[in-house]
Formats: sequence, C-alpha cells, structure tokens
Amino acid sequence: MAQSFISLSALQVMCWGLIFFGGIYLGFGALNWLLARRVLPALGIGRVLDPRPLQPGQLRRELAQSGVSVLVFGLGMVFPWGLLQLGWARLDADAGWRQVAAEILVLAIWNDVHFWFNHRLLHTRWLRRFHGPHHRSVVTTPWATYSFHPIEAAMLGNVILLPMLLHDFSFWSLASVPLFSLFFNSIGHSNYDFFPRASYGHWFAASRRHHLHHACHGGNYGFQFTFMDRLFGTRIAADAAEPQFLAFREKQQRQPQHGTPA
Repeated sequence: MAQSFISLSALQVMCWGLIFFGGIYLGFGALNWLLARRVLPALGIGRVLDPRPLQPGQLRRELAQSGVSVLVFGLGMVFPWGLLQLGWARLDADAGWRQVAAEILVLAIWNDVHFWFNHRLLHTRWLRRFHGPHHRSVVTTPWATYSFHPIEAAMLGNVILLPMLLHDFSFWSLASVPLFSLFFNSIGHSNYDFFPRASYGHWFAASRRHHLHHACHGGNYGFQFTFMDRLFGTRIAADAAEPQFLAFREKQQRQPQHGTPA
C-alpha cells in the first residue's frame, strides 16, 4: 500500500484525499447523529448535554463550512505525499503489527499535543477571528466537527507532517490519524454524554469537556485526553455552564404554555 500511495500522481492524491475525507466525515457524522438523536435516547442510554435549541440555519452553515474543510484536508494530502516524493520522509513497508500499534499510540498522544497548541493559538487575539466560525456552534452537532475557517483547517490538518520528518512510519499508522481524530472529534461535538458514569477527567468524558468549551468559549483546549489542560491549567470546572442552562430553563418556565392566555 505504501508503494501504491507513493506512485500516485499529485492530482490522484488530491482526488483520493477528497473521497477519503468526505467519505469518513459523512459516515461518522451520520452514524453519530443517528445514535445521539435517535437510538441511544430511545434506549435510555446517555443524555443530552446542552438543552438549548440549535440556531436558525445552523446545520446548513455547518455543512457548508465542513465542505470547505474537506477540500482543505483532501487537497492537503499532497503535502505528506510531497515529503515522500522529495525523499524528506519515508514509509516503513515492513512494519509489524506491534510497531504499527506503538506508532498509533505515539501519534494519538502527538495529536493531543498538536491540537492543544493550535487550539490555544486560535483563542489568542491574533487568530481568534479564524476560530470564530467554529464557535458560532454554541450548541454543537456532529456537523460542527469540521465547521472551520480554512486557516483553522490548515493549522489542524498538518498534524502528521512533523512526525513524518522524524520517523519512518507505516502507511497504516499515518492513515489511522484522520480516522481516530475524526471519530473522537465527532463524539466531542455530539452534544451527547455517552458515558454519564465516567468521571469528568476520564477520556470517555471528552464530549462533556468539549461541549463546555463551546458553551463557555474558553478552557478545555485539549482533544481526547486531559494531560495538556492539566499541565497548563486550562481545564474548566464540570459545572461551568450551569448558570447558562439554569437561565434557559427559567426562561422556558416563564414562557406561557401553548393554549394558555398570556
């Protein structure tokens, strides 16, 4: 597979990149939407995190911005391919399953480090305007996962370039990064707590932590794990958004019921 990838032309790499990223985004997003909106609530498993409604036109906007991000990620596949063509990086075609497993673990940890630093930069006054489109989704959906400004997509999409310069990875190890990254990122934007019994610091509670990042517009800059937020003191309290939810519930209670005179 490694040799097949290297032998592709630049145009073929970009076309396959678009198919790959578009396919996994639609697949994970649709599955997440079905589980969080239909299946799990019907079974009484888990709970909705933010009770507030979506904004008018939110899904349409998220899908449009996600389409641009898929373009950035898909066309951007030419950059790791280019490193291989220039001889600046190589793929290990003989890696065994133990090596592949170890490489995936290292890349998962690196993904969290890379995401934290880029995410924190996007919350500075110099780059905040590029992160604003993503934060328009205060109540998140799976389609908010790739709902980025193109600059943000480019910043987050270069995650494998530096590791490729430092180590000869297996093709399958590198291919796993967008898969596990999108899988966990989609869960993080699902606005659904799949594991209510997990502690707030558990990596199973990533959707709880990231929904608070959107609700509070700061803190919890990490991805799936918590070690970066713990290290830099950017973790926010588990009940940080409760005043917002309480105000929403009180407003609902004050509104007249259907059929009741105001």
